[in-house]
Amino acid sequence: MGLQENLEELERRNRAAELGGGEERIAKQHEAGKMTARERIDVLLDHGSFVETDKFKTHRCSDFEMADKKIPGDGVVTGYGTIDGRTVFVFSQDFTVFGGSLSGAFAEKVCKVMDLAMKTGAPVIGINDSGGARIQEGVVSLAGYADIFQRNVMASGVIPQISAILGPCAGGAVYSPAMTDFIFMAKKISHMFITGPDVIKTVTHEDVTKEELGGAVTHNTKSGVAHFLAENGRDCLRMIRELLSYLPSNNLEDPPFMQTQDPPDRSDAALKTIVPDNPNKPYDMTEIIKAVVDDRVFFEVQREFARNMLVGFARLGGRSIGIVANQPAFLAGCLDIDASIKAARFVRFCDCFNIPIITLVDVPGFLPGVQQEYGGIIKHGAKLLYAFCEATVPKITIITRKAYGGAYVVMSSKHIRGDVNFVYPTGEIAVMGPEGAVSIIFRGEIESAAGNGERERLVADYRKTFANPFMAAELGYIDEIIAPEETRPRLIRSLEILQNKRDKNPPKKHGNIPL
Repeated sequence: MGLQENLEELERRNRAAELGGGEERIAKQHEAGKMTARERIDVLLDHGSFVETDKFKTHRCSDFEMADKKIPGDGVVTGYGTIDGRTVFVFSQDFTVFGGSLSGAFAEKVCKVMDLAMKTGAPVIGINDSGGARIQEGVVSLAGYADIFQRNVMASGVIPQISAILGPCAGGAVYSPAMTDFIFMAKKISHMFITGPDVIKTVTHEDVTKEELGGAVTHNTKSGVAHFLAENGRDCLRMIRELLSYLPSNNLEDPPFMQTQDPPDRSDAALKTIVPDNPNKPYDMTEIIKAVVDDRVFFEVQREFARNMLVGFARLGGRSIGIVANQPAFLAGCLDIDASIKAARFVRFCDCFNIPIITLVDVPGFLPGVQQEYGGIIKHGAKLLYAFCEATVPKITIITRKAYGGAYVVMSSKHIRGDVNFVYPTGEIAVMGPEGAVSIIFRGEIESAAGNGERERLVADYRKTFANPFMAAELGYIDEIIAPEETRPRLIRSLEILQNKRDKNPPKKHGNIPL
């Protein structure tokens, strides 16, 4: 073939690749409220930055039905581009081509961009919309999944891995997103499950819709599998761009610095009144967070799951930070199984990628109950303790009110390598709350003096003696008692001091976190 013929053939193949499964299937994709694989990449990346790889790759299946059905790209669009000028790698599954099913060639394309992402130290973003393994290829498709899983593990903690579920993701295919750092799902179009509703009905006789079983709301509120809930596909991709603005490209870089007009020495008088005088009255910890961080912007992670614990990203003085905070507005801010798992994973992510951790504490203890004990609160609570103990990034803690018992220790206390530990004057640091402590210590006195106000007097006495910030400060467990309105400047100053912090753990292959 001559040059002209080759150019014409190139143009023909380009058109075929860009049409994917054809105009009719593209129309069905749009009717289902979904963008195509290429449209998603166009929305996600900076305009005109996408460079495609393996555009003409096709499957090698010799099955008599598949041999003549070869579509360039084979059901996944792969390549690289930029988000806010920073390089990212991406693969976007194309449901219009064989239902987005994974073949050996499909897996090779995904593995290639993952390998390039690791070599160049850039995030990888996977957009999932697939019917699962391509049955016609048998074990080859299963091997392809395994190749991807292995790369997920090797990349973990080295480069950020982000998954967007914008269609079906079922069976073994769910394990690749599950091993990535963050999962985004969109209402009505996203579904994840190991076994679908039909199989469940056959095996367990339970009736459930795919939305109830594995929809975006389910995984954001009940299972905790997903981290972000988007209104639609476009909103999902916008949120991914926002998340990446807080993250470094790899574990050897610092997070990006973003200039802010919010003064670093700004004090906020509103902070004086957010924490109530009544120690049993709830309040919203997000009010404190937003009053302190740059431009009042808090990018919350897993907002709808384990709402007694807040985690998310923000900036202080232009620097990215991770925030972990008890939420007194839900379950009084108690630590339970879900809250412990949620916070532990977030702390470990921040530690992997050099993001300082700010911890805001108002915790009355671990949630009591038979279900919590049977569910393994001992093991799951230990995950959060392990994560904070292991973390070597700058760790700054503020106790806003209650810090009782073992929960005080777990929430990034000085004893587990907290670098800077502050407390508000409203802080109560003790083994347990005054009511419970008095019931144990002075049981006899209370019983013998029933009805004469002795209990109230003893509770007030205990609170004055123990449930305050002064004893911990005297012992050096607290660095300073600070005025709430001075929180922002004190945090920013502390981050500056800790900017060049160096800490390390003993040499070892890896620890044995209580999974």
